[in-house]
Amino acid sequence: MLLSLKKLLAKGKRVRYLCEDETRVGLKTLTGKVITASGVKPTVEVKWQRDNFWIYGAIEPLTGKHFQYEYPKLNGDYFQQFLDWLSQQLGGDYAILQIDQAPAHTSSAIRWPEKIIPLLQPPHSPELNPIERLWHFLKKLLKNELFSCLQNLRDRIQQLFDQLTFEQVMSVSSYNFILEALFYAASY
Repeated sequence: MLLSLKKLLAKGKRVRYLCEDETRVGLKTLTGKVITASGVKPTVEVKWQRDNFWIYGAIEPLTGKHFQYEYPKLNGDYFQQFLDWLSQQLGGDYAILQIDQAPAHTSSAIRWPEKIIPLLQPPHSPELNPIERLWHFLKKLLKNELFSCLQNLRDRIQQLFDQLTFEQVMSVSSYNFILEALFYAASY
């Protein structure tokens, strides 16, 4: 990877640092705390239906730029589709893409686009991937909401992404160790 990166930088190409992961969202209600008057037992309607879909996403902690795409399940084929789509979104830029070691990410069947250089984080360490905080932030906004169908949930999630600012993404994803590494790398 280091050799590929040096070649790109030598050619004057812009290299972005992105963090990727997926999250599942569905009709089953995410419950959270509610405020009620003293002595009043809180009640929240819930739905147990398990229809769901996956959001594949990538964020750029340095700028707050985010990319997301919906797929019906989590597997290598959809991950490949996401990588191909993300490569197109990058335009002329290249990206180092931080990923976990999920089987869908490490399969030998994955054909990495030329513009994307994978960077595997250590196994069993989701806390190192900033996009996990973004998923937590978005799911928190869905707590205690009921959706009659997946399309209503899709519409609500799209609304949340439309309202999401670059500053919000940066505030939940800008880990000091990542920013320091990026600033250090940029000084050379």
